[in-house]
Amino acid sequence: MKRKIWLSAITMNSSGHISPGLWAHPRDESADYTDLEYWTELARTLERGKFDALFLADATGIHDVYRGSADAALAQGVGAPINDPFLVVPAMAVVTDHLGFGITGTVTYEPPYLFARRITTLDHLTKGRIAWNIVTGYLDSAAKGAGLLNQSSHDDRYDVADEYMEVVYKLWEGSWEDDAVVRDKKNRVFADPAKIHKVQHSSKHFQLDAYHLSEPSPQRTPVLFQAGASNRGVDFAAKHAEAVFITGPSKNVVKARVDDVRKRTAALGRDPLATLIITLMTVIPGRTDEEALAKYEDYQRYADLEGALSVFGAWTGIDFSTYDFDAPLEYIESNAIQSRIADFTDDNSRAWTVREVGRFMEIGGPAPIIVGSAERVADELIGWVEETGIDGFNLAYALSPESYIDFVDLVVPELQRRGVYKQDYEASTLRETLRGPGQARLPEDHPGAQFRAAPVQAPQRKIA
Repeated sequence: MKRKIWLSAITMNSSGHISPGLWAHPRDESADYTDLEYWTELARTLERGKFDALFLADATGIHDVYRGSADAALAQGVGAPINDPFLVVPAMAVVTDHLGFGITGTVTYEPPYLFARRITTLDHLTKGRIAWNIVTGYLDSAAKGAGLLNQSSHDDRYDVADEYMEVVYKLWEGSWEDDAVVRDKKNRVFADPAKIHKVQHSSKHFQLDAYHLSEPSPQRTPVLFQAGASNRGVDFAAKHAEAVFITGPSKNVVKARVDDVRKRTAALGRDPLATLIITLMTVIPGRTDEEALAKYEDYQRYADLEGALSVFGAWTGIDFSTYDFDAPLEYIESNAIQSRIADFTDDNSRAWTVREVGRFMEIGGPAPIIVGSAERVADELIGWVEETGIDGFNLAYALSPESYIDFVDLVVPELQRRGVYKQDYEASTLRETLRGPGQARLPEDHPGAQFRAAPVQAPQRKIA
C-alpha cells in the first residue's frame, strides 16, 4: 500500500444528508444541525479518530425534480432546509488542532473576488486546514434563486470554472508577496506597498482590476478537491484538482474512474500518483458481524424510497417518477450531474433498475455499504484500496454521530493495528497532511503556481 489510508467524513449543514428518512431514527442527531454544539462534538469525534478531514457537501437549490415538486425532499428533509457550510468551520477549528475542512463552493453564483477573501479568511482562522471542493452547480432551482431563468449548459459551466480558477489563482498566489506584511510598529509600516500587486484580468466571463483583500494565509491557495466524473469534469479535475472525490457502486466502476483520472493528469505533465483519489463509502460496524447486521436491519426500517429517488432525480435532472421502476436503468445525458446516472449504467457487473437504485441509495446514497465486525470492515476497506487504486474514503453516515463514533471506536484501532492508518497526525496544514511536511503551498507542477508574484527587489541606496 503506497500510503496510509486517507479518511474523511462527509456531511452537509442539513439533516439526514444522503440517508433519507434516517433522521427520524431515535438515535440520530442530525436534525440538531442548527446547533453549534452538534458541529463541535462531531469535529472532536473525528479528530479523536485521526480523520484527515471533514468534507462539507452543499447545494444552493431545492431538490424539486422528482414528481416535478419539492414536496418529497421537503417532507423528508432531503437537501432542505440547508444552512451555509462555511459558517460552522471556525467553531470546529477552535476545538481541534489537526482536522482539515473541505468546503463545497460553487463557481457559478459568487464572484471570485469575494469568494477568494472568504477562503483566505478561513485558511487563516484554521491555520491552514482548508480545502475547497470546486463545483459548478447542478440544480435549475439554484439558478432561479440567483435570478436566472435556468442554469447554463453542463460543459459551459466548466468553461466558466476554468476562467474562475485563473482569477482566484491570481488573487491567492500573485497579489501579495510572502514578505509584504511586515507589522513594523517602530516605523509605523504594516505592509510594504511595493510588494502588493493589483490583479488585472480580462476574459469572457470575468473582469478584474483589484488587489486581493487578504494577506497571504498559510496555504495561500486551499487544497483543491473536485468531484466531477463526466468527460468535461475529469478534464477539469486532471488540470486543477489535488484530490478527486469519485463515486461508484462497485469496484469495477471505481477502478475505471481512478485509471481515467490518473491517465489524464499525467498527460498534463502533473504527477498522477500525487493526486489523492477517494471514494464514497458507508460503513456500519459492530463488535461482531451479527451486531452490525442487526444495526443495518434496524436502520433499514427508517429508510425512505421516495426520499432517495428525490435525491437521485435532483442529481441527474431526471424525474424517475415517470419511469417503470422495474425496467433497466439506461444512461440519459442531462444538464445536471452526468456522472451520477453513469455510476450505475457503467457497472458491467450487473444491470440496475430504478427501484434497485433507489433501494441502494436509501442508506449512504450512491456508496457501497460495508456491514460487519471491525475485522471484516478493515478487510473490505483494504481490499478496495488494493483492487481499485484509490487512496482512501469519504465516509457517509447512516446515523449521526453514531456511525462516526462506531467507526472511531471499532474500526480505527483495527486499521492502526494493521499498519495501514496513521497512529497520530504529523503535519500542521491540510496540504502537508496530503503531500508531506514542509509542503504547505501548491506544488510547482500545478497550473496555479505560474501566477506567483515575482519578488520585487528593494532599491539599493547609494553610499556617499
